Amino acid sequence: MARLDPVLDHPLVSARYFFPRSCHLADPVLVEAGDATLACAAFRPHPGGPTLLHFHGNGEVVADWLEGFPGLVASMGANLFLAEYRGYGMSTGAPQLGRMLEDVARLVEACGAPPERLVPFGRSVGSIFAIEAAARWPVAGLVLESGVADPRERLRLRLDPRELGVSEEDFAASCARRLDHRAKLARHRGPTLVLHAEDDDLVPPDNARRLASWTAGPAELRLLPRGGHNAILSENLEAYAGALADFLARLPG
Repeated sequence: MARLDPVLDHPLVSARYFFPRSCHLADPVLVEAGDATLACAAFRPHPGGPTLLHFHGNGEVVADWLEGFPGLVASMGANLFLAEYRGYGMSTGAPQLGRMLEDVARLVEACGAPPERLVPFGRSVGSIFAIEAAARWPVAGLVLESGVADPRERLRLRLDPRELGVSEEDFAASCARRLDHRAKLARHRGPTLVLHAEDDDLVPPDNARRLASWTAGPAELRLLPRGGHNAILSENLEAYAGALADFLARLPG
């Protein structure tokens, strides 16, 4: 069992930052992640095609993405692997941020696609894990939708470091070691698509601008005019799908 991170895996971080719920999957892909089993879903209609490794948002589960989204991705000539988090859906364990970062390696392996055909896709809190994947492997591309620029900022909205038994300086140092999106995106040399709703009042669009500016490779920023944090896809379906399809079509190979 991996050693607990005293800050990121603290029970208060788990309780205040994550909002898991249970949900049944008819045919889950089970991924062993040490002390947890992750119940994911896979759709592979295009052997050899690019694979989206999709990390969903905080209050969501894999089952929320089963209606329509796999077919949409398939129509773009891509495969889809819907990653689940520990403690969410049918997965075992508890949503501990440090261990969830470690789970990314198991999920990348479970996709069954070489890194050069893999496209991590992070929605909202899922951007944390998509960026982790893009920093660690030479992936084909990266998609960030309603993403978080600085996880430390988001954590500080919900807790005080003193509640974790650490100082503000120690908390900042811990986040810098494992959650520095600017440094991670500097290691990603491939293309990046950043999608965000202009009226997102939960994760403001300044997050998208920062993420796009930090990428080492070419970045396309698309601020969509309708919807908010949780309706960006449904309210901008044509523009959203068009941007994603064009991005996938331009990937090398």
